[in-house]
Amino acid sequence: MTTPKDATDATLRAHATLRATLPADDGQDFADARRGFIETIPEARIENATGGVVWNMGAFAFEEAEEPPPTVNPSLWRQARLNALHGLFEVTPGVYQVRGFDLSNITFIEGERGYLVIDPLISAEPAAAALALMRKHRGDKPVTGVIYTHSHVDHYGGVRGVISDDDIAAGMRIIAPEGFLEEAVSENVLAGNAMGRRATYMYGALLPRDARGHVDSGLGKTTSMGSVSLIPPTESISETGTKLTIDGIEIEFQVTPDTEAPAEMNFFFPQFGALCMAENCSCHLHNIYTPRGAQVRDAKRWAYYIDEAADLFGDRTEVLFASHHWPRWGQDRARKFLKKQRDLYKFIHDQTLRMANHGMTPLEIGEALKLPPSLEAEWYTRGYYGTLNHNAKAVYQRYLGWFDGNPANLHPHPPVEAGKRYVDLAGGPEPLLAKAREAFAAGDYRWTAQLVNHLVFAQPDNAEARELQADALEQMGYQAESGPWRAFYLTGAQELRHVRPPSPTPRQGAAGQIRNLPAEQLLDSLSVRLNGERAGGLELAFDLTFTDTQERFGLSVENAVLHHVRDRVAAEATPVRLSRSTLVALVLGERELDAALAEGAVETAQPDRLAALLACLDRFDFWFEIVMP
Repeated sequence: MTTPKDATDATLRAHATLRATLPADDGQDFADARRGFIETIPEARIENATGGVVWNMGAFAFEEAEEPPPTVNPSLWRQARLNALHGLFEVTPGVYQVRGFDLSNITFIEGERGYLVIDPLISAEPAAAALALMRKHRGDKPVTGVIYTHSHVDHYGGVRGVISDDDIAAGMRIIAPEGFLEEAVSENVLAGNAMGRRATYMYGALLPRDARGHVDSGLGKTTSMGSVSLIPPTESISETGTKLTIDGIEIEFQVTPDTEAPAEMNFFFPQFGALCMAENCSCHLHNIYTPRGAQVRDAKRWAYYIDEAADLFGDRTEVLFASHHWPRWGQDRARKFLKKQRDLYKFIHDQTLRMANHGMTPLEIGEALKLPPSLEAEWYTRGYYGTLNHNAKAVYQRYLGWFDGNPANLHPHPPVEAGKRYVDLAGGPEPLLAKAREAFAAGDYRWTAQLVNHLVFAQPDNAEARELQADALEQMGYQAESGPWRAFYLTGAQELRHVRPPSPTPRQGAAGQIRNLPAEQLLDSLSVRLNGERAGGLELAFDLTFTDTQERFGLSVENAVLHHVRDRVAAEATPVRLSRSTLVALVLGERELDAALAEGAVETAQPDRLAALLACLDRFDFWFEIVMP
C-alpha cells in the first residue's frame, strides 16, 4: 500500500480559511510556558531497564519551525510547539513542575522534610526521571506524600517511579478523591482493553513522529510507554473544605465529582497562594466525551465547580496551575481564565439542550453549534482536545441517550450488513468507488470516507476501497485542529494501508493494572471476562481464599453470570486457595493450571471445576480491528 501523501489544494484552502479566524497571538502563552525553566534532560529521552525507549521528545524536534507545514492544521501546530517545551520549571518558590516528560505534568511541593508529589504521570520511568531532576536541583529528599487529582491513568500510573514497596509498608500517605479506586478500575480495567486500543488511535501511538503523522495530542504530546501500575490510596477526600497538612504543607480541598473525571478534586495551598485545578481547567476545550471511550461527563456540574473554585480560592490565588499545560500568574488573569473556562462548558451544555428542545438531533446540533465571539477570542477555548462537535453530542447523550428519536435509527443494520446493502444500492463496488472518487476530487472528504466505509466493511479485501478511504481520512487528519481527531484519522489511514496480520499470541490490555487490584476489584474484572455463550448452563460454586491477604469470597457462576460475595460461601462450594497474583497469571494465560497445582500455588480438591471456570474466561485481544470488520 502507499505511504502518506501531500496535502491537497482543498486542505490548503481550509488552512488559509482557518488562519483568518484565529485569535491574535501576543506571545503570552509562549512566555508562560517557558517561565521558571530550570533544566531538562537531553531530548527528554527516557528508557526502561532493558534499554527500551518509553519517552522521547527528540522525535518532535521538527516542531521547532514556527511556520506550520501544509499537512498540519496551523492552530494545532501552535499548540504542538507549546507542548514541546519540556523540563523542570519553578511555578512559584516551593512549587515545581516537570512538564513534557509524559502526557501529563508531575508537580512537586516542597515540605519540611521532602516532596509532596501530585499526579505521578502514566508510567514509572518518566516519573522516576522527573523526581531525579527535581532532586538534582532541589536536594536529595524523600517523597513524603502523593496526591492523585483524579481517576485517569495519566495521573496515577507512574506512582512506582516515585515510591517503593518500603514506602508503602512504612505508611506513605496517598490522597485521592472519594470513589477514586472504583472509577479507576471501571475506566481502566473493566473497559480497559477496548479503551486502551482506542487510545492508540486517540494519542497517535502508532503514527510516525513527523509532519504527516503525529504532532500533538492537544492535552500534551502523547502517552508514555513504560510500566503502569495502580497503588490504592490510603486516604480519600469526600467533602469540600477538608483540610490536611502533609509534611508541613497545608492543603484545602474542593471535591468535583462528575467533572473531567467521575472522581476528581481541586485544591489550594495557602502557604504558596497556589491553586491546582487538576484537569478541570486546561489550555483548551476539554472532552465532555472522550473519543477513546469513557463515561460522558457532566458539563453543567463541571461549570458549577469551576465557579465554586473561583469563589473559594480566587481572592487568594497568585498562581493557577493544573495537571496539563502551563500555569497562569496573577489574580486577575487566574480569575478571567476560570470565568471563561466555566462559561465554555456551560455554553455547550445550555445551547445543546436549547437546540435539542427544538427537536434537533445530535448530528444537527454538532454542525450548528458555534462559540460566541468573547469565548472564540481565546486560545484556551479552542478544540485542541475536545471539539464543539463531539462535545455537543455528548451533552445530548447524557440527557437523551444515543437514540435521536427517528425510528429509522432505532434498529439499523450493523456495519457489515449495512455495507453490503449500500454497495448493492450503488450498483456494485465500481459505481460506488466512482462516486467516492468524484467526492474526493471535489474536496468532500467527509462524504468520501462515509461512502467508502460501506465498501470497506462489505469487502475488506478490496484494496482500492481501503486506499481511497485512507486518502480521505488522511486529508481530514491534516485539516483537524483537534489532536485526537487528527490522530484518529491518520491512524485509521495507516491501518487501512498496512493491514495487520492476526497475532498468534494476542496482547492483552490493562494487564499491568489488574495485577495490583484489591480482591473485590479483581473479581469484578473477571465478571466482564465471563463468556456467556461458553458458560451456558454451567453452575459452579467456590469457597475462594486469597493466601496473600487471607480474604475469603463465595464465588459462583449461574445463569452465565459470575458473582462474588465476601465471607459468604455456599455449603456445596469447592474450596480453592491461591494468591491474587496466581489467579491473575491463570486468567491471562501466563501460567497453566496443571503447573500451578503441581507447584502448590493452587490448592483445591476439584481442579476440574476451577478449570471449567477458567475455560469460560475470555482473553481480550488488544489489537482488535477498528476501521475494518
